[in-house]
Amino acid sequence: MTQSSDLSTPVTEHSERAVARRQLEKKRKFRSDLVAYVLINAFLVGIWLFSGRGYFWPGWVLGGWGVAILLAAWEVFVRRPVTEADVERELQRLR
Repeated sequence: MTQSSDLSTPVTEHSERAVARRQLEKKRKFRSDLVAYVLINAFLVGIWLFSGRGYFWPGWVLGGWGVAILLAAWEVFVRRPVTEADVERELQRLR
């Protein structure tokens, strides 16, 4: 028979693996979104260039979508998940 400690290890590994997989999926999605941002905005700037270079209307799309890209980058590359150690520190602080 397998001891209970042996049973808990795969669960932890499975959960860490699931977290790692989600993080990789977020990174891939971010890269796709960034490529779309660059290509579509380059196309819009091209339209602006060939249509007389008046008011720089692509700036609205560049700016708005750029903020969304920056927020997505923060979520993917800077923000970290809450860990048990974080929860324990917060519990200690509240006591």
